[in-house]
Amino acid sequence: MIVIADGQTSVDISGWEPPERDIYEEKHRDPTTYQYDSEGALRFELRLRTAIVQAAKDMQHSAASFSSFKKSRCNAAYWTRTESGGFQMRQDVRSAAAIRDIFSNGRAYAFECATAIIIVLYKAVLETIGDQKFNRLFTNLYLYSWEVDSDLRLITIAEKMPTYSGDILYFKNPDVDPEWMEWQGENVVKLGSDSYFGHGIGITNAAGIIAKLNKHRKPGSTESAYLIDQVTYPNYVYLYEAASSRVPVSQTALAWLPSEARGRIVVRIGGRTAIYA
Repeated sequence: MIVIADGQTSVDISGWEPPERDIYEEKHRDPTTYQYDSEGALRFELRLRTAIVQAAKDMQHSAASFSSFKKSRCNAAYWTRTESGGFQMRQDVRSAAAIRDIFSNGRAYAFECATAIIIVLYKAVLETIGDQKFNRLFTNLYLYSWEVDSDLRLITIAEKMPTYSGDILYFKNPDVDPEWMEWQGENVVKLGSDSYFGHGIGITNAAGIIAKLNKHRKPGSTESAYLIDQVTYPNYVYLYEAASSRVPVSQTALAWLPSEARGRIVVRIGGRTAIYA
């Protein structure tokens, strides 16, 4: 159920775009309570979730290649490749232009699925808040893995939870062949009920992702890959307040946790938040 701060439990969604309406209705039907400070904060999340789905689809058609961190590559006009295989934005370019280049000049890029997730999230935020605000908020982008990103204030809930379009999930391959460690798992964007985007695999269902991972197990292995009970998403409230030009961002947003985190162990590591049962 969706609840606005003043106790409002219903929102007029007749003028919303279909993807936003679909996510709203799905969350509103769920018995979990999702609380929002305002209708604006709710709408921002739904717009950003919709943009995440679209950014994942755009990456699928970008011609960017899949590779291990060791063999990653990028356009040197916008990024400097680090020794670890990540991409550090050049100081003489704008963040919005650097992100857009990955999608318009994809053949110049190759990266791992974890890097792809971060790129998708930044592209979605860019399309949601626009170039000017994006350039103001993100001045020193580093693309590597969602596990080291701090700008998006990512939240990870490490237990079985309802998931929605735009969420980041992970398929684990516990018996991966050591010769193919880049296939030890697949970070994916949930696009719909049973539709996912994983860089290097493409857009398919859960069975398709598992089948691909299972092809890279140790010889004779009988332990299948599987979707783990974990969900990751950006701190929507933080991004909503940061993009609204209210400076500094309120401590409420910086400290914000989803209502489903109540009664659970919360650990903050840099800009990331992990929530455990």
